Amino acid sequence: MNKGVYFITGFPGFLSLNIVEELLRQEKVLKVYLLHLNSMTKQAEEGIQKLRSLSQGELILVEGDITKRDLGMSAENLSRVRNEVEYVWHLAALYDLAVPKKLALKVNVEGTRQVNDFCQTLYLLKRYVYFSTAFVAGSREGEIMENELIYPVRFHNYYEQTKYEAEVLVENVKDKLPVSIIRPGIVKGNSKTGETIKFDGPYFIMNMFKRLSFLPWIPYLGEGRSHINIVPVEYVVRASIYLGHEEIGKGKTYHLTDPEPLMVKEVYEKILWQMLKKKPRGNIPLSLTNWALRIRSIRRFLGVEREALDYFTLQGRFDCQTAQQDLEGSSIQCPTFDSQIENMVAFYLQHSSNEHLHVKIN
Repeated sequence: MNKGVYFITGFPGFLSLNIVEELLRQEKVLKVYLLHLNSMTKQAEEGIQKLRSLSQGELILVEGDITKRDLGMSAENLSRVRNEVEYVWHLAALYDLAVPKKLALKVNVEGTRQVNDFCQTLYLLKRYVYFSTAFVAGSREGEIMENELIYPVRFHNYYEQTKYEAEVLVENVKDKLPVSIIRPGIVKGNSKTGETIKFDGPYFIMNMFKRLSFLPWIPYLGEGRSHINIVPVEYVVRASIYLGHEEIGKGKTYHLTDPEPLMVKEVYEKILWQMLKKKPRGNIPLSLTNWALRIRSIRRFLGVEREALDYFTLQGRFDCQTAQQDLEGSSIQCPTFDSQIENMVAFYLQHSSNEHLHVKIN
């Protein structure tokens, strides 16, 4: 097998750590440059210590900043990278649903513009894999196709809006660069171990259940009839690595989403039963919950970002036929939510007192 030279942004974030680990396990790496912020040097060093035992591949930490020209790298590092790198994986972004607009524009949009420009200076580039999100669809309803990039009536937050604007930039360089765009659903921890490094997304529901566990019963939030798309990290990682190397993935955009998503109320019921052995009773209108979560003390007590409620009412369904077709023969499949929930809840309960895993609620 020919091993490649990689350049990965966003290290040591959750997805980047998992992608590097899997690339090493699959023995695809000759060398990998890991771009990190100066403020993340300690965490980056800790991250590669855990990875060094997996492979003989060379791991090189590179200090930089995607919002700057040449990604803020030193002249020496820039010269080496330009002459060696074959695969770029752009994962650096602000994933916070409550991110301020100015900051989101700087990192998610301007940062991607700089990565696009950087990729066009690489001499040996074979693939540029850009991590977007399925939620660039914003408030769109009905079937949402992988080959569509349509500006919605509205976005729920600046994260969605700036990821949309960033994806437009990457879409516009498909004629110049060998691009693959990956749009995951809501990414959770590993389906087998339950491990994650951040309790966000569906974990907000767990935070709420834990805080309200003293109640004799817990009501539904809204009707919960919308579908919610949750995928385990290892599915996203393995699928994106496969599609980001195979020739069939060049020039395409993929939804790495659950082909059979559950309704919000089903996920709510399953998590509540697994955690507390209780079934929901009654119903609190989402409008009232939304109002309550505007109060900081309530948000912090429950451990829930108000913006997370927007994903209880999405009316869009993500078609992922292209991804499913192109993954045929790879043995890579998205596991069902039912097969993951026991490990997911067990990990949460075991580590729920670890403040480093919790999202800071403003």
